[in-house]
Formats: sequence, structure tokens, C-alpha cells
Amino acid sequence: MRTLIRQVSIFDGTGIASQLGSVLVDGERIARVALGEDALAGEAAEVVIDGTGKTLMPGLVDAHTHLTWASSVEKIYHQFILPPEELRVAAWRNARVLLDHGFTSLYSAGALGDQIEPELAAAIEAGDTPGPRLVPSTLERSPEGAEGVDTGNVFNGRGPDAMRRFVAYCKDEGVKSIKLVVSGEDALKPGSAMDVLYTREEMMAAGKATSEAGLWIACHTYSPEAIGLALDAGARILYHCSFADEATIARMAAEKDRFFYAPGAGVSVAALEASPPPHVDMTHMKASAAQRMELEGRLVPELKRRGVRVLIGGDYGFPFNPNGRNARDLDHFVTYFGFTPAEALQAATQYGGELMGLEVGLVREGYLADLLLVDGDPTQDVAILQDKDRLAMIMKGGVLYKAPANLEAVG
Repeated sequence: MRTLIRQVSIFDGTGIASQLGSVLVDGERIARVALGEDALAGEAAEVVIDGTGKTLMPGLVDAHTHLTWASSVEKIYHQFILPPEELRVAAWRNARVLLDHGFTSLYSAGALGDQIEPELAAAIEAGDTPGPRLVPSTLERSPEGAEGVDTGNVFNGRGPDAMRRFVAYCKDEGVKSIKLVVSGEDALKPGSAMDVLYTREEMMAAGKATSEAGLWIACHTYSPEAIGLALDAGARILYHCSFADEATIARMAAEKDRFFYAPGAGVSVAALEASPPPHVDMTHMKASAAQRMELEGRLVPELKRRGVRVLIGGDYGFPFNPNGRNARDLDHFVTYFGFTPAEALQAATQYGGELMGLEVGLVREGYLADLLLVDGDPTQDVAILQDKDRLAMIMKGGVLYKAPANLEAVG
């Protein structure tokens, strides 16, 4: 099937200014991108979409997704740990909710249940359930009890051999990226952010094993030591990094082409905004969020200035920060980190596609046709992407998940 999207303002994902043009999709890929007035007017297509007054852009990519953090804009859970079957239902729902909101690719930052995400990724790929492309993970692995939070018991032993066993288990399960909690978490255990939860030997064993298995590592890191260990282990993406010092920033800049960074502003802003009921104590979480936002307000712009690829993704899934609000990260990048709207969009498209390791994130010939048609201009106001009703079209792999009202079938 060939679909022609004509007379549309094209934001290609690279951060350059949008340009008027037309795009031809053939099968699951973008066949032609032509700029100019009424470009591709003579192209044959079974479906023609008039994009006048709208913006065509790549589908969004969330780099720090928790599908099993159950709460969404459709259903809020006031307990974090759920029975396995309900957790599965929530994950399936959250995948569909994120696609509804324009996210066509997700990189998992860990799950609360074992085997759920590989099963979900396979179901999405098979067309059995709607959802974005998914790099699946499994239980977030941290030394058992070290940060006061039960993250599961899959090979939560210590030592290099335990790490190698964990990686082998993940490969057999169908996991693509393992999540290692390398730092503590002040929001959950005050004073623990500078704690380092793994030895160098454990991290190096994990790095070697994942490289040999063809897997990736995502790391929760705060302190310079934790960031250094994650980089030494070859982590693909680092989260938070709030306490990075100048030497660590310099190293991150020097190694900018071999990893990605997602600060996770979404959960911090939402925690500061939250008004919990009297029986819910968010004191520590709010204090940690305020400190992180202050630190990251300086760190993130500096890393961007030095060429580090900074991506969106903000720990969505808490009751006060539900899945489906993920596009708020774009506005946070503009408001708190000084990004232009186009730079924030690039973080959510081109850089997200590079993280996924797929030909997504750009409106470019040969790329997978994961595309959004937006009613308005997000390069002027990224906040419009928070309104799913402004998404006139959602296309994934050339298939219209959400068809525009002015779709014209030819012949």
C-alpha cells in the first residue's frame, strides 16, 4: 500500500526548521521525501492525505519507560505492587495508551514482573495487541535489599558469577536491555543516592556478558563513581546522573558517541506538583526531586552543550505521574533545561531512534514509516503534543493506527 501525505510542514527529526513538502510511504517504509509546493503531485498512491496546516514528524520515543508501573491516564492504581495478572493487564493497557499519545517506540527501564515485557514485545510485533516498538527489559536488578526496596529475586546474589547468570537468564527470556540499579535512591531511602550498590568486578562481569550476549545495559546512576562504573561496563543509557562532577562531565562528553543520557525530569516535576492525601508521605520524594532539578538545571544544559545526546523519558507510571503524560518531558526540556522546541523534539525523535537501534526517529527515505500528523506546529509549542486529540494521524510501520479525518482513498 502506498500512502501520500501532501502539502504538509515536515519536521524531519534533526532539529532543523520545518519545510513544506510531501512524503510518500510505500509498505512499511518512507519511499520519498520531496520539499516544495505540491511536491510529488504526480505520484500514484492508494491513499492520499492532505496535510495543509499540519506538521508531519517522526513518532515519539520514550527512553525511560516503565510499562509495569501500572498507573496511566486511563486507570490510576494506588498500590505499586500488583498481582501478576493485573500487572500484565496494566502493561498491555499502558503500551496501547502510549501509542494513543504518539509514542511509537519505547526503551524499557525495567519491570516489576518477570517475563511480562518480552511477552508483550512479541505480542505487539505479531500484531496481537496495539503498542509501540519495545526494547523489553525485566526485573530491575540491584543487590537484594541494598536500597531498601524489593526489586525481585532473580539471581539477586552477589559476585561476578551471579551477574553472568543473570545476563544468561535475560537472554534466554528474550530481554534486550537489562536494568542495573547502580546508585541508591534518596526518594525511597534518604541519604542513599551516593551509595554504590555494585562492585567493579560485578559491573565488569555484567558488561562483558551483555556484550557477548548481544544485549544492552541501562543504568540508574547518581554519583560520579556510579556513573564511571556504568561507563566502564559499556552501559548504553544512563539515567539521572544528577551529582556528576566536572571530571565526570568531561568524561561523558569525551565518550558521548557511545552512550545516551536521560535525566528523567518527568517524575521530579510531578513529585513537586503532587498534593498527596494526608496518609501518603512524599516528604523525602519531594526533597529529592527539588535537589535533582536544581542540579540537573545546570548539568543537562552543559551536557547538551558538549554534544551528549540527551533523551526524554521521566519515570512515568506513578499515580502522580501516570503513563500517557510522557510528552510533558518535551515541555520540561524547554522550561527547565533551556532547550528550544526543535531541540526537545530532536531528543524525542532522532536521538530516541538511535537509542532504539532502529531506522526510526527521522522523516527520511528508507526509514520505517513511524509518523505523526499534528494539528499545529510543535516546533513553536511542544505542549500541543500533550493533547492526543491534536494527533490527527498516528502511523506505525506504514499502517494507520489512527487515520486522519480527511483521508482519501484513490481508485
